[in-house]
Amino acid sequence: MTVMMNEMTWQDFADKKDDAVVFLPVGSTEQHGPMLPLSVDQIISTGLAKMLAERVDGIVAPCISYGYKSAPLSGGGPAFPGTIDMNAVTLMNLVEDVLEELIHDGVKKIFIMNGHFENEAFIRESMDLVSRRHEDVILFESSWWDVMSDDVMAQVFDEVEYPGIELEHAGILETSMTMFFRPELVKWERFVEDGVEAFLPYGIYPASRCEVSETGLLTTARTSSSKKGKLLADDITNAYVKLIEEWF
Repeated sequence: MTVMMNEMTWQDFADKKDDAVVFLPVGSTEQHGPMLPLSVDQIISTGLAKMLAERVDGIVAPCISYGYKSAPLSGGGPAFPGTIDMNAVTLMNLVEDVLEELIHDGVKKIFIMNGHFENEAFIRESMDLVSRRHEDVILFESSWWDVMSDDVMAQVFDEVEYPGIELEHAGILETSMTMFFRPELVKWERFVEDGVEAFLPYGIYPASRCEVSETGLLTTARTSSSKKGKLLADDITNAYVKLIEEWF
């Protein structure tokens, strides 16, 4: 039987929901350079949630596909057509409403898989507000890049130095996992070398004053591969299975 909630009937969901961990992927609709789709953050968070649900007999809720404002110096922001940003309160209300609905249906264990760097603080604020009303429910959130092992990172960044997660936008991590989960959406023929010299430790508003690369890239994706994507996905899934066994 499928683990995807939007592929289940209501009876299928009702039969499984009481004991299952429900995974809620949260991503964004954001530019990821010339060769990756706008849905990268959705693809990765949903793909990892599906792998986890299959391991622990869970359920994957439909992905929240819009995220908090893409920062000009991390994701390009509004400088690129197709990036659709939510205000903080909009994202918070959406996450809070989805959590409340799942809890109303009897779900007691919810794992939020974040795939967009700027989302996390607002997701956790929603979780805090909901948890104050439902102390019998476990709410767990993590961004997938927080659990990658040193051993796997050394294998993934075998030729290119890891630039840090702040600059790893449409870089080797995201490109490799998109190649693994949805290879048909990667336009490798459009690959270009581009990036910025360093992550700037400040913000400028209006956002249009920030200087971003013409391609929207912050670092290279040159050594990306589906094999590395699988290596990362397996590593992240294994780490989360251990955490689920501990907390759920």
